[in-house]
Amino acid sequence: MKAGQARKNAENWVKENASSEEWFLGAYLSGSTIGLADDDELPVGSDVDIVLVTAEDEPPLKPGKFLYRDTLLEATYLSQKLLKSAREVLSSYHLAGSFRTNTIIADPTGHLQKLQQQVSKHFPEKKSVRSRCENAMRRIESGLAAIQPNATIHEQVTSWLFPAGVTTHVLLVAAMQNPTVRLRYLKAREVLVGYGQEGFYTDLLRLLGCEHFTSEKVEHHLANLEETFDGAAAVSRTPFFFSTDITKIARPIAIDGSRKLIQDGFHREAVFWIAATFARCRTILTADAPPDLQESLAPAFTELLADLGIATTRDIFDRAQEVISFLPAVWDTANAIMEANPDINKNK
Repeated sequence: MKAGQARKNAENWVKENASSEEWFLGAYLSGSTIGLADDDELPVGSDVDIVLVTAEDEPPLKPGKFLYRDTLLEATYLSQKLLKSAREVLSSYHLAGSFRTNTIIADPTGHLQKLQQQVSKHFPEKKSVRSRCENAMRRIESGLAAIQPNATIHEQVTSWLFPAGVTTHVLLVAAMQNPTVRLRYLKAREVLVGYGQEGFYTDLLRLLGCEHFTSEKVEHHLANLEETFDGAAAVSRTPFFFSTDITKIARPIAIDGSRKLIQDGFHREAVFWIAATFARCRTILTADAPPDLQESLAPAFTELLADLGIATTRDIFDRAQEVISFLPAVWDTANAIMEANPDINKNK
């Protein structure tokens, strides 16, 4: 499907299903697809992200992923209080990118249009880029500080993995690139190569624990994930914020998207999302699966963790500390990218 048609389907869904709700204050597109031209094909493993702006201060769980007119959409609620001012949005690394260009698909109050005009004007200013990098750095530190010693190993892995992966976002933000979720390592590699910092990429993979992985090893773990994914999707009942990521309709993102990376020669770049999906599946299995299914699927996750160098809670905390110790190098590299980035207005 062409990206333009997919975005049109997203707009139609909003009109039919959200625009008449009392809480509705607007909607805009987010994620990697906003950078695609209308005639570009929607890549394997991609959905169209919709942000629904709500009057509620504490929105409910996001609707998540669903099919609409043969398009995989993902809808997320966002409270209006997070979009009050351009200054606040410009300093938020996960919000600002959606307002760099006009991705608005509904704006009944006119606030989003005004916000977008202000954000787009100041987006390339060095002080804004720097504040977003600082925002990402704080996200790493606060995320790693939240790891709970008494949590299950799969919960601890999630609490370590995502903040560790935000190291790539710091670099992407410095390059004024979209801080994508699933493809964060691939995109960070492209940025580092483009700025002559390819050697730094090996350090990022080392933090993740997959710098030595072969394509055969990643294929093996992906095959194991397929079985775990299908088992978790079949029993899932308890609502988690990621529940719709572990469903039959979302399978192409986790499985087919990861396989495409491997086939394209980016097997190490597939490891982050394989590990993240494995941990989420284990959360679902622990909540909803009978003991025999939990036990039969457990060795696959344990094997992946062993290959990543993780066997105990102590390992998780040691790896978290490694990330913290590495942050000065991340910041120095981000600064070098900002200085070399010709699209940044360094006078402001």
